[in-house]
Amino acid sequence: MADLRRGDSGAAVKRLQKALKAQGFDPGLVDGKFGAGTEAALIGFQIGADLLADGVAGARTLAALGLARADDTWPNVLPAVDVQAVSEMFPFTPLRNIRENLPPVCEALLERELTDRPMVLMALATIRAETESFMPVGEGVSRFNTSPRGHPFDLYDQRRDLGNQGAPDGERFRGRGYVQLTGRFNYGRYGQALGLGETLVDDPERASEPLLAARLLVAFLKDKERQIKEALLADDLRRARRLVNGGSHGLERFSDAFRRGEASIGAG
Repeated sequence: MADLRRGDSGAAVKRLQKALKAQGFDPGLVDGKFGAGTEAALIGFQIGADLLADGVAGARTLAALGLARADDTWPNVLPAVDVQAVSEMFPFTPLRNIRENLPPVCEALLERELTDRPMVLMALATIRAETESFMPVGEGVSRFNTSPRGHPFDLYDQRRDLGNQGAPDGERFRGRGYVQLTGRFNYGRYGQALGLGETLVDDPERASEPLLAARLLVAFLKDKERQIKEALLADDLRRARRLVNGGSHGLERFSDAFRRGEASIGAG
């Protein structure tokens, strides 16, 4: 079933209005015309159902209202995500790197059903912000993680917020991959989430393997999907970036890639 939004009309809108009314969200006249009353009722339902409150009855909202199956067609722009389109988002990256690393990223996105355009662009722009090379990388020594006279990553050793327990945890669980997974806690949490048990804690270098790095990135984005979509709906790229990075590091690259992707990857 196609998305329904303000301005639409017809039998499908009438079914939507009846379903909203049955859930206690009165759209006003059940007349098959998607106006302000229907939009307000829909947003109220979406908020209550912990869905993205965008006032559009898409696949997830329709399924929650019993108007579509949960496995009905979900927006999928991945067929348009090819090397040429992505190279527009990564103007300084060798095509070879994109050709080699794009397939596992797309595979991970498909696996977690993050195939709609906003989240695909979010994933690719995050990769650009974290690693211009489009290759999973390990964090390098810097003044932010290593003291002037300390061993590498000593400033991470005692970071209780990262779950680190002292040396050598700082270096052992330094940032890796596409999303720069950092800290003993996150290696354990996302290893468990991906069904790997303690694999990443025992062997943290595996977080830099292309497919695993892609799956970690997508798992991280999936955890914050609603908040990210709310930020993107408001066109607030700074907030979207902060939800992943915790700050504004790489914001310029992120924003440039996202805007380029809006032009190179169609709505699908």
